[in-house]
Amino acid sequence: MKKLQQILLLLTCIVVIATGAIQRDGKIAGHDLQDTADIKNNKMQTDTMHTLDDGTVVINTTALGRDISGYGGPVPLEIHLQQGRVVSVRALKNSETPEFFNMVKPLLKSWNGRTPDEALKMKVDAVSGATFSSRGVIGNMQRGLAYADKKAAEQALVSKPDLNAKLIFGLLVALMGAILPLFLKNKRYRILQLILNVVVLGFWCGSFLSWSLFVNFMANGVNIWPSLTLIVMLVVAFIYPLFGKKNYYCTNLCPCGSLQDLAAKISRQKWHISQRLVKRLNLVRQWLFIVLILLMITGISFEWMDYEVFSAFIVTSANVVVLIIGVIVFVLSFFIPRPYCRFVCPTGTLFRFTEKRW
Repeated sequence: MKKLQQILLLLTCIVVIATGAIQRDGKIAGHDLQDTADIKNNKMQTDTMHTLDDGTVVINTTALGRDISGYGGPVPLEIHLQQGRVVSVRALKNSETPEFFNMVKPLLKSWNGRTPDEALKMKVDAVSGATFSSRGVIGNMQRGLAYADKKAAEQALVSKPDLNAKLIFGLLVALMGAILPLFLKNKRYRILQLILNVVVLGFWCGSFLSWSLFVNFMANGVNIWPSLTLIVMLVVAFIYPLFGKKNYYCTNLCPCGSLQDLAAKISRQKWHISQRLVKRLNLVRQWLFIVLILLMITGISFEWMDYEVFSAFIVTSANVVVLIIGVIVFVLSFFIPRPYCRFVCPTGTLFRFTEKRW
């Protein structure tokens, strides 16, 4: 009976996230929910290839790259070719975080002056701090150039695995956190896992679960290979509790929780907080969660998702306000065990709700 209740709570959360995706992006799993009339009116703007009056050939990757996602979803481009060479590339409307995408925009000039065949052979590196957005741009360019070069039929419908060091080590650390603590109870290993979570998953890979990620995945679907580490985290967070492993993700994988735990281990001085104050702070967390969910499902505001503290790990592109919040949380962690997790975290509260630990 308890497991059935947990499943129902999990389904409720999925419905809430789906509602947020529809309100914000008008899509579910990449399927546009616009009216047929709206789609027809926009057809001319999304034609895969058309020619302008001056002879410029324009490739629109909206349809070609619908399965290629950045962090926030598809990253469609318009590729302009004159006399068989790329003259400009323009980013179309997307759901990427502006701070991240502004870092990636210089990439759009990388292919200028090349023929499609030459451009396809180029090795363009992702921008540090905006890896997912970079992959979205590079993937759309390759798909569009292949189409222009009459090679679209050779493109795989599912992106090929990019087995770079970041993906391999991030996935390895996530699997360690997902499996080893089930069998290994060792303080030294525990500290090692916490450090790896912070350094590899947090600062290097920028891999963590957040409301922004949930809504993005729900709206645009999941690009499997680049998201393998996140998929492992999602399984741990939502499936493990069904088998009695409550709070497993927050304890063993979350980079933010790991950083707070490490800070607590360093400091011996702790502030005493009365049970009465703890209850009041817990009530504040619950009401904050309710308000934020109402803002999302009513379509009033989604901006709060960008201010969850997790994005502070991506220092090069994080919002200044988020960085400040991150520093405050880190300092408080020396004196109060997991202050953000216990008294603020909207993502953690979602996990608590699905686990009946509200």
